[in-house]
Amino acid sequence: MHEARSAVRPVAVGRAGIWSWLLFDWACQPFFTLVTTFVFAPYFVSALAANPVQGQALWGYATAAAGLVLAALSPILGSAADASGARKPWIAASCLILAVSSAALWYAAPSSAMAVPIALIAFAVATIAAEVAAVFNNAMMARLAGPQAMGRLSGTGWAMGYAGGLVSLALILTLIVANPETGRTLLGTQPLFGLDPAAREGDRAVGPFSALWLLLFVWPLFVFTPDAPPSGLPFRQAMRDGLVRLRETIADARRQPWLVRFLVANLLYQDALVALFAFGGIYGAGVFGWRETELGLFGILLTVTGTAGAVIGGRLDDRYGARPVILGSLAVLAFVCLSVATLGEGRAFFVDTGPGGPGLFGSVPEKVFVGLGLLIGAVAGPLQASSRSLLARGVPEAEAGRYFGLLAMSGKATSFLAPLLVATATQISGTLAAGPLILVGFFGLAGAMMLGVRRS
Repeated sequence: MHEARSAVRPVAVGRAGIWSWLLFDWACQPFFTLVTTFVFAPYFVSALAANPVQGQALWGYATAAAGLVLAALSPILGSAADASGARKPWIAASCLILAVSSAALWYAAPSSAMAVPIALIAFAVATIAAEVAAVFNNAMMARLAGPQAMGRLSGTGWAMGYAGGLVSLALILTLIVANPETGRTLLGTQPLFGLDPAAREGDRAVGPFSALWLLLFVWPLFVFTPDAPPSGLPFRQAMRDGLVRLRETIADARRQPWLVRFLVANLLYQDALVALFAFGGIYGAGVFGWRETELGLFGILLTVTGTAGAVIGGRLDDRYGARPVILGSLAVLAFVCLSVATLGEGRAFFVDTGPGGPGLFGSVPEKVFVGLGLLIGAVAGPLQASSRSLLARGVPEAEAGRYFGLLAMSGKATSFLAPLLVATATQISGTLAAGPLILVGFFGLAGAMMLGVRRS
């Protein structure tokens, strides 16, 4: 694989500029941790949907719809951002939309007849905004670090994201979200601000909380991190030039076999990751009947291993290259999904384990599920961090926006497919175990494509 190291020319950036860029991941992650995976998604399944199977299916359809929109928008906006020069205005607009749509989740109350459409529409719009903002943020990488430090920068960013998710989840579980039956938080106290556990106000509050967290921590990026100089092009001209550049980018990519194989692999494993994170908390709630306490502790454990994995993965990336890190991560994820499919109440790996004992994660299948979740956390961060460092090393900095837009398109062009197949398989089979089996194939095919991404 050719990484075009000479094309990357970082500018002089102070410590404040680097840390401000890293804070972007910290600022955005609570939406993914609290809304997409561990709190709001399980709340949607348990309190808003008619049953867990329908809830997983509806959540999958909303995720798929967001993926379709992202597939269309990301490469066009990335190319337009290159044409306009500066990336920060695009990040600011995306973050504003993300904050507003996240806050709207508060209105998805169990007593509201519009709760389901509000939840699904707000979630889909917020997902689109978060991913679009990431395209422009990733395009700034080549200005901040040289090729030899790209893996560490990317891995540290993902670690910051996991740490932000961990801290926000701990705060939510100990201070905000309460068990509707006991009315108490994880610490055994009443939730802050007089939130009503019976109305699931703590679960809904994660939307406004994520919005405030984003606004609180994203602003240093706009103050301290240097941006490319603006080209002075009007918005309409930038969009027209962006479309022209997009056509040129696709033509250029087709002439680079390593890039084509990488984009196809990215398409497959990003599809699978979207489904894996969208349904992780849902699976625990639906199969094992986990409530806020179990799901919260599971999320905390997963983000701890995720933080460590991202840091270690970034250093492995700089030492051995992005490709080995990606291949190793895919192998672990395929194993995890295959193993999860064997779990159920009273069984693990097709063996009858008997009833569980008292306490948290009291059964053998639950303990196995927790262990597999820790593996997901340990490798998901390195997989995604190495994906963006591989591309950042391989393209010119001035054209990074359009290539990262293309990367986002490859990750979203069929991102509806894995959630859609999981939702359809779940609905047809009537079992949540159908979902993980679908994802094994996605990770396996992605690994086969990455084997052909060779260093020239």
